[in-house]
Amino acid sequence: MLPTGPYGTWPSPIGAGLAATHDGRPDHLGAVGDEVWWTAPRPAEGGRRTLVRLRADGREESALPAPWNVRSRVVEYGGLPWAGTARPDGGPLIVFVHFDDQRLYAYEPDVPGAVPRPLTPLSATGGGLRWADPRLRAAAGEVWCVLEEFTGPAPTDVRRVIAAVPLDGSAAGDRGAVRELSDGRHRFVTGPEVSPDGRSAAWIAWDHPRMPWDGTEVIVAGIADDGAFTSARPVAGGEQEAVCQVAWAPDGALLYSSDAGGWWEVLRAAPGGDGGFGPPTPLCPGRAEEFGGALWTLGSRWFRPMPAGPVAVVHGTGGTALGILDAETGEVVDAPGPWTERAPTLAVCEDRVFGVAASPRSGYEVVELDTRTGRARVVAGAHDDPVDPAYYPEPLIRTFTGPGGREIHAHVYPPHSPDRTAPDDELPPYVIRAHGGPTGRVPLVLDLEIAYFTSRGIGVAEVAYGGSTGYGRAYRERLREQWGVVDVEDCAAVAEALADEGTADPARLAVRGGSAGGWTAAVSLTTTDVYACGTIVYPILDLHAWATGETHDFESRYLESLVGPLADVPGRYRDRSPINHVDRITAPFLLLQGLDDVICPPAQCERFLERIAGRGVPHAYIAFPGEGHGFRRAETMERALEAELALYTRTFGIDRPDVPDLELRT
Repeated sequence: MLPTGPYGTWPSPIGAGLAATHDGRPDHLGAVGDEVWWTAPRPAEGGRRTLVRLRADGREESALPAPWNVRSRVVEYGGLPWAGTARPDGGPLIVFVHFDDQRLYAYEPDVPGAVPRPLTPLSATGGGLRWADPRLRAAAGEVWCVLEEFTGPAPTDVRRVIAAVPLDGSAAGDRGAVRELSDGRHRFVTGPEVSPDGRSAAWIAWDHPRMPWDGTEVIVAGIADDGAFTSARPVAGGEQEAVCQVAWAPDGALLYSSDAGGWWEVLRAAPGGDGGFGPPTPLCPGRAEEFGGALWTLGSRWFRPMPAGPVAVVHGTGGTALGILDAETGEVVDAPGPWTERAPTLAVCEDRVFGVAASPRSGYEVVELDTRTGRARVVAGAHDDPVDPAYYPEPLIRTFTGPGGREIHAHVYPPHSPDRTAPDDELPPYVIRAHGGPTGRVPLVLDLEIAYFTSRGIGVAEVAYGGSTGYGRAYRERLREQWGVVDVEDCAAVAEALADEGTADPARLAVRGGSAGGWTAAVSLTTTDVYACGTIVYPILDLHAWATGETHDFESRYLESLVGPLADVPGRYRDRSPINHVDRITAPFLLLQGLDDVICPPAQCERFLERIAGRGVPHAYIAFPGEGHGFRRAETMERALEAELALYTRTFGIDRPDVPDLELRT
């Protein structure tokens, strides 16, 4: 018989430091000849990302030592930060963005003594020059990519174009050597996809106030002999149609993922005789699932055409799978294996497809699917259990009922330990987690931050509130002009349902969220009495300030769809902002903030704290120098997780002498 202990007091081998060092995942896969490369996190090395290569013989090795940090800041969320090509002599040529100065660098890793050399200049204007989503054109001596160029000091003093950067380094000190390919008429663009015959380029573009999941256009241009773009024109998409990816089939047809039918699906438009395209047809019609997602980072890949004609696809409702789509029959055959989540990144090497996958029992790892045999296997970044898997939580996929009878999807992680059980007369505390975005989602994967709590006897519920992706456009649009209402109601509905059914202790519920989820957590504390405490991480707290210059360009007009145009509904901005209702907060809270955050700047937290000071509400504020939007350093994540547990143990009356003390002010 297992020993009995109150919920929250259970011993656990999953420490905060362990959870921090396992944060992040491989990303941005790409084929370089017969090798596969990707970026990988290094939390213990200052949070940098390195390049990793998988050689043809199966050897995995890091290709860039510290301090090189392969990460772009374009639209602040970044995107694909590297490209590579195989060469007959001298090994691969790699081009990458170094985070610290945002310059493009060229690197020949197999050349003895070679070091990265800069390709692009520096600029002292505003945020400078930034680059993302590159395409190497080694034969032409160029790399084509997205250029984000600041023209003034304000975050919105910026333009974006597709540009050609010479590989000879002549632009390293000369902005004039960078050749602009697109005309700059659109505020946002992705990198260009070049047709198989090399005569056309296609990309996605959109403009304020739309976000890329609201409405985008597919632009196609001709490519002249000198590499210039000609006759650029929209061929698909629109203000109410979100195209999230475009590619070319081997036969020259245009493929793109569009949500015009209510779900993102892959469409095919055959080339026409006049240089245009015929009417698009869905490759896999009639399936109520997503073959795409929200384009938060440039270069996301939900599908990849294969040389023989099939299309590798990441698809699903809620969760995601890797499938091979027969472009002729519309049949999708999914890869075998235990994985429940596939990241939107794919690489193709002949008959093999490489992706990044995870499950509730394993973290993200690089997985190969051999389409000839149908066999899937882990080839790199293999999950290695740092503790006994018996301590991992067992998630439940749940659907709850919200106001008006609407469905709310959630993943519920009950407290779980192999060597402790709770008294029969006690109900567990629960943390209700609101994801970021708010156009985000909750993947069904092993998350040691969740296991950190569940293995100690604290339950966790991740809520895919209205506005989340993965359930079609209508579900996503529930949040239109309802941010701070629907998200808050849905999280509260899940919390109350867990309490009503006897799963959770109604007196020991917490709300937790980061970024947009931090907003949801803060609003929840001002508008509901459901929660005993809350953890608010790099949040939005003041809508008016955020809409009038206190954030970056990409999201500077996001609130027009989430709340409504400021000029039309100024009262909503005032009434929904937590900063204007600190008098309603009675529950203790923890506020965590990166001091280098330009998306949700620390000024919002500081003003919020000034207003709540002296009101008798217990709270703690921890600010982290050198951290931006999304913590990356292991020591930061460890401190934040321990502080969060300290808040819950103190508020819920849990006796844990091993938890570092958290000083609460009033």
